[in-house]
Amino acid sequence: MADGTFAVLMLILGLTDMSRNYCGTEIGCFGKTETTPHFAISAGTVLERRAQQAGEIYVRYDLGTKRGPFGRALGLSIGEHGETWVGFGQTYKIQPQGSPLYAELHSMPGLYFDNGGFDLGGPIEFRSGLELGYENRQGWRFGLSYDHRSNAGIYDNNPGIETVQFRVSVPTR
Repeated sequence: MADGTFAVLMLILGLTDMSRNYCGTEIGCFGKTETTPHFAISAGTVLERRAQQAGEIYVRYDLGTKRGPFGRALGLSIGEHGETWVGFGQTYKIQPQGSPLYAELHSMPGLYFDNGGFDLGGPIEFRSGLELGYENRQGWRFGLSYDHRSNAGIYDNNPGIETVQFRVSVPTR
């Protein structure tokens, strides 16, 4: 699953949800709705595949609005060797009614600066992934996240990297 599969899965599930639950309603397919914004911090490691194993800190802010079923988020990660990624993109959360368990997919284009660390092939890099977690009654989320970053082949060199992280998300209102 290191090739954008999560981004495609998010698109398919989100568009299916949108057609069933949003289109034809008062708000419309991409209608704007309010949601609770969250600030998340996670720490984990780059998996040893093509890159050397290394630590990473990732912060993300999930904005307080959605368009149809899609949330919006800003993200920033800094790797152990100074690698920095910043991006903006979409999220799609699946949470059965009344359940504290959730799954969230994300897809975020962004800018990557290797800063002497791992070279991902160019400055435009896409981050997509899956988080599985638990949300308590106060809205705090605790999850395990797996994501992939690559340039989707827009540059000749496209090694890609994966990270696994533990994430804590705090509601900001």
